[in-house]
Amino acid sequence: MKNIFRKAVLALLILGCKEVKKENTPTVEEMDETAEMSMGNEWTSLFDGESFTGWHEYLKDNVSDNWKIEDGAMVFYPPESRESGNQFNLVSDNSYTDFILSIDWKIAQNGNSGVMWGVNEMKDLGQPYLTGPEIQVLDNEGHPDGKNGTSHQSGALYDMVSPTKDVTKPVGEWNTMVITINHKTNEGSVELNGETVVEFPVNDPKWGEMVANSKFAEWEHFAKYPTGKIALQDHGDGVAYKNIKIKEL
Repeated sequence: MKNIFRKAVLALLILGCKEVKKENTPTVEEMDETAEMSMGNEWTSLFDGESFTGWHEYLKDNVSDNWKIEDGAMVFYPPESRESGNQFNLVSDNSYTDFILSIDWKIAQNGNSGVMWGVNEMKDLGQPYLTGPEIQVLDNEGHPDGKNGTSHQSGALYDMVSPTKDVTKPVGEWNTMVITINHKTNEGSVELNGETVVEFPVNDPKWGEMVANSKFAEWEHFAKYPTGKIALQDHGDGVAYKNIKIKEL
């Protein structure tokens, strides 16, 4: 009887150890997260919701009063009039090569803007789009550019790759956009409101072929710099951006 009792206790102890081990075993998701953190691939906020720290206007040292911070968002108020050539594009202080950029945007009625990467500031180039490819931000229904083909609509790699569908929210509502640029794997993509709507190569020769078939074919500096700054475009219309974060790859 004692032997039977001892065996029963031993069995319970073994079972208990197995359960503890099972409870302490990390899931696949937890292991992936741990591995990611150990590699330093963490999200970095590019906007604290309270200041323009980390940003300046293109070819300037500051941010003008045309940009305001309201309810945790960068909001652009276009001037009623402006001097010839005076622009108010925002660019990041830091440069990036391979990354995932997540950003929320809200466009004004009939508005036009865009998010660019690979932007290099040169004194003889007055606009960030002269170097940086653009992911379009647009009121598809209200702005005339929305009628110039789907490669000019929201989420498009501007004038090169059209979105597979229009998943934008109504004007005045926030859209979430995730842009991936990875030269290591030759992959670029745009996710808009949870759906991947654009995919494209980022390296030559396929990238070069896309540029050659676009309006940018003869632009000397366009898309020539894998490493560059992030830009938020002043296209003369009201727009707001928030929840801006980046993960370098």
